[in-house]
Parts: sequence; C-alpha cells; structure tokens
Amino acid sequence: MKEDIERSTSRLPSDESREHLMVQIARMTYQQDKTLTEIAAETGLNRWQVSRLLQEARDLGVVRIEIVPRTLRHPDLETGLAETFGLRDAVVVPGPIDQGVDGVAQAAGQYLAQIKPRPQVIGVSWGRTMGAVAHWLPPDWADGVAVVQINGTVAPVPGIAHHNDVAETFARKGKGRMVPLPVPAIVGEKLTREVLEKDRIVADVLKLARSAQVLAFSLGVAGEHSVLMRSGNIQKSEMAGLLRAGAVGDVLGHFINRRGEIVDPELDARTIGLSVADLRQRDRVIGIAAGQDKHEVTLGALKAGLVNILVTDEATATYAMEHAHDR
Repeated sequence: MKEDIERSTSRLPSDESREHLMVQIARMTYQQDKTLTEIAAETGLNRWQVSRLLQEARDLGVVRIEIVPRTLRHPDLETGLAETFGLRDAVVVPGPIDQGVDGVAQAAGQYLAQIKPRPQVIGVSWGRTMGAVAHWLPPDWADGVAVVQINGTVAPVPGIAHHNDVAETFARKGKGRMVPLPVPAIVGEKLTREVLEKDRIVADVLKLARSAQVLAFSLGVAGEHSVLMRSGNIQKSEMAGLLRAGAVGDVLGHFINRRGEIVDPELDARTIGLSVADLRQRDRVIGIAAGQDKHEVTLGALKAGLVNILVTDEATATYAMEHAHDR
C-alpha cells in the first residue's frame, strides 16, 4: 500500500502545472459538485491523488472555506416565532424599524434562493414588497421554474409593481416561464367569480398554483393605503365596512382580523385566486411583511396558520410574540 501511494505521488506534477491542476479540481469539486470518482475519471488521476490535491489546495489557500454567521438574522426571535406559531421556519431581520422593506426583501430573496430541492413550480403575488423581493432574488436561483401568479390582478397603481412584473422577474432569473392569472383580484358578483374560475384557462392556472411546492407573497394592509382600494377593486364604502368589521389587512385579497378570521364572507366570495384553505395545504407558504402597518395582519396570518414560513423585521416579529396569546 505504501508503495502504491508513493507511485501515485510521484506521478503528480511538481511544477506550475500542479497548481493549475489544483485549481481545476477545486472548481470541479466546489462549483460543479462533482465526486472524487468523476474528477478522477476526467483528469486521469486516481481518487487518492484527487483527494491529496484538494487538501493541498486548502493548505496553500487556493481554496478557502468560509463560515458566515447569521449576523443579518435574529435567531432568538426566529426560534420563538417557530415554537409559538408552529412555523416551519422564520427569518427575522434585526435593526431599526425605519430601515424599510428593503432588508426584509433581501432576506426573502436569499431565503428563496437557498431552498433545496429547487422548486419546479412556485406561486407568487404582486406588489411593492414582492417587487423588491424579485429585485434581490439572485440570478439562476432556480433552473427552469414555472412561476405562477396566485391571486387576481389589479389596475396599475403608481409606485406599485405591476402584477406581471414580479412573476416575470422571478421566471427570468430562474430560467423559467411565467404563468399569469388573467382575471381581476376581486369582481362585482360571486357568480362572476364562479364563472371565471370555471373557464379552462383560469382553471388550469389555479390548478398549477395549487400544485406549487413553494408559495411566496406579501401581506396587505387595510385602509386608505390598501392597493386593492387604490386600484379600484374595492370601493371606499366597502373598505369602510371592512374596517368596521375589524379588518387589519389582507392575505392574497382575503381580508382578515387580528385572529386571522375572514371579516366579510360576501366580499371573500368575490375574490379570485388561492383560498385560505389552499394556503393551509401547502408545504412551504412564505409570508413576507415589513413595517408597522403590517403588524396586525402578520399576527392574524400567524394565528390562523395562513403561513408556515415568515420573513419579517424585528419590530413585527416582536409584536407578534407579545400579542400571540391575546384573546
């Protein structure tokens, strides 16, 4: 055995070509995820020689392995949220409340890119927060993903990412395709919603949305800043009624109170997209929320089990923990 090792060592180059070989093997190992056997077959070396060159590359600093601590996360709050609300996971971005949506959007984009196995179908919503998430999503985060819109559309609102922009960016960066849901978010009659959802094209989109391995959406607010009201999908009088009924925000157009209950069943029957029942049936349902105006809707979504992964800021997470047992 000792003689075999000595013969193997002697066949390794000892000049500049040895360093080139180290770099080649390191790239094949860490960038292409190839095994020692595969590398040996391609380079003409044996597995022992490949392993030796990898170790030498680490010793010489050709390869540096860096362990990055979760300095941009708040692990104590994340654990508390997961245990209190039965979440699959939580990402809490520490820092002052005035840092805005960008830090949370960046964390959400990084989280989505790290999901393994990579999703073949992901459902997304639209809006300013999701537009920021799409911006921070790294290129090649997926490979051939189908990005399906999971709630109906709204008329363009200044300053708000249009409904197709988010899905298109997700799909482009994931080398995939975008599947729109070409119907209004909320229609005037329950019968209209029922007819539209029976249409073959709409039905196929909703079927694909219900098959998604991952759902990702932002939580909406109630009141004058609601995109659904600003776009004309909900009238001012309807919003006033929602507020009187205790609405604190919406989840994919479904307006809920602080306990996560639907506040207006009649309006909800006119809302097109995935239902709250659909959300409770998926493995990874990622809710994204940032800012003081999202505190109560986040609490409601957590209490009702409408998300099982939360990406949020420290203040929102703290509010949810402080009010988790409110009646």
